[in-house]
Amino acid sequence: MFVIIGMSVVAAAVMGGFMLEGGNPLLLMQWAEFLIIGGTALGALLISTPKTTLVKIIHYLLGSLKPSGLNPEKFTELLQLLYEIFQTARVKGLLTLEEHVEKPEESALFAKYPVIMTNHQALEFLTDSMKLLVVGGVPAQELELLLDADLEVQEEEGKKPAHTLARIADSLPGMGIVAAVLGIVITMQAIGGPAAEVGHKVAAALVGTFLGVLLCYGFCQPLSAQIEHQAESQELFLKSIKAGVVAYAKGMPPIVAVEFARRVIVSDYRPGYGQVEEACRMIKVKPN
Repeated sequence: MFVIIGMSVVAAAVMGGFMLEGGNPLLLMQWAEFLIIGGTALGALLISTPKTTLVKIIHYLLGSLKPSGLNPEKFTELLQLLYEIFQTARVKGLLTLEEHVEKPEESALFAKYPVIMTNHQALEFLTDSMKLLVVGGVPAQELELLLDADLEVQEEEGKKPAHTLARIADSLPGMGIVAAVLGIVITMQAIGGPAAEVGHKVAAALVGTFLGVLLCYGFCQPLSAQIEHQAESQELFLKSIKAGVVAYAKGMPPIVAVEFARRVIVSDYRPGYGQVEEACRMIKVKPN
């Protein structure tokens, strides 16, 4: 929602200021310049970007048009899931988790927590991490190193779409210059014509430079930052899962392991200690 509002504010400020100076907004509608800059930017994106990253860029751009949906309640649900998993392992034994982590989509335990079932990346990270505990043989210190390495890889992958879009944004002013130069070439062909016609062609050429700079700093760079924020928000789930799993692997009681997971959540979305404790105490795991 704020992305749409922000883009509207940028467009309104530019067009409003131009009109207050006595400019005609129709003069900026140089469709040939839009075609040159937009087509060149799209072509450069296709040349430089793998298909998987392109898909992620589209996914993030569509996601930026929606509210983030992150709130303390969603992280409370995640912490409840971690508590129930750890408590089940403590009461019934780690081996009882095998059926849940092998096929989480068929698990009655996971089905109670839609926040993780709809987040495939976090679900896979959690189940893969728990499989190592179920199988055994991985000391807690080595498990922590492994999960840290996994997080580092996923963080790097998560920021690729933002970095790719930022590079394309940086090239937009240069593409605007290309459009302007082409316009000047056309202007020089008509240099002997009426002054009004020459002036119109020069103005059209300058619009190319204007569009390149505006699209870079007014739209593409902010969208790149928005995508990076989305990736960082997704990483919060993974970091919380990692902290909880490692704490439990080191022998912490379930409620303490959940507290480790809660503490790595940023304050904007971190639920209170009492809220988490109350939510976890509602979960009862009965022995077989």
